[in-house]
Parts: sequence; structure tokens; C-alpha cells
Amino acid sequence: MKTTTANYETLIVTFTEPIRSLDYIFDDAEAWGAASLKEWIDSYESTRFTPTDDRTAVITSEYNMDCVREWLERYMPIGSLVSA
Repeated sequence: MKTTTANYETLIVTFTEPIRSLDYIFDDAEAWGAASLKEWIDSYESTRFTPTDDRTAVITSEYNMDCVREWLERYMPIGSLVSA
């Protein structure tokens, strides 16, 4: 039996504002299809958003990281973004 291992990319993101305050962008959940930053990122197939404190999160993705990273850099107030 052949076993394959997915190659996940990981980003550690530190926002300049608390994560819960960034959810304001999703006030129109019908337009975004999500009610929070976590829900929006998690909606990408194979992508997960895990907050580690009020301003930092770990994002993992098998193949959507480029899109997620580009969107974050364009729309979110980021203090640091580190590939791990």
C-alpha cells in the first residue's frame, strides 16, 4: 500500500489589531459568505486558521496559501507574516 504525505505550508501572522476586531470586514456576511476572518480562511479547501493569542494566528494550507497570503497582505493590518 502506497502512503502519501501532504505538503502543507504554514504562515505565522501577527496582526496590528486584535483578531476579533478584524471581523468588522465581514459585517456583511452574505456578501463574503463568512461571518469572521477565521471562517473566511477556513472556507478555503485544505486551509485552517488557528489563533494562538489575541493578535497572532497560525495558518496552514495544502495548496491555497498564495491566494490567502495575497488577500491578507492586501486587506488586513499585518505586523508580521512569517513562513514557517
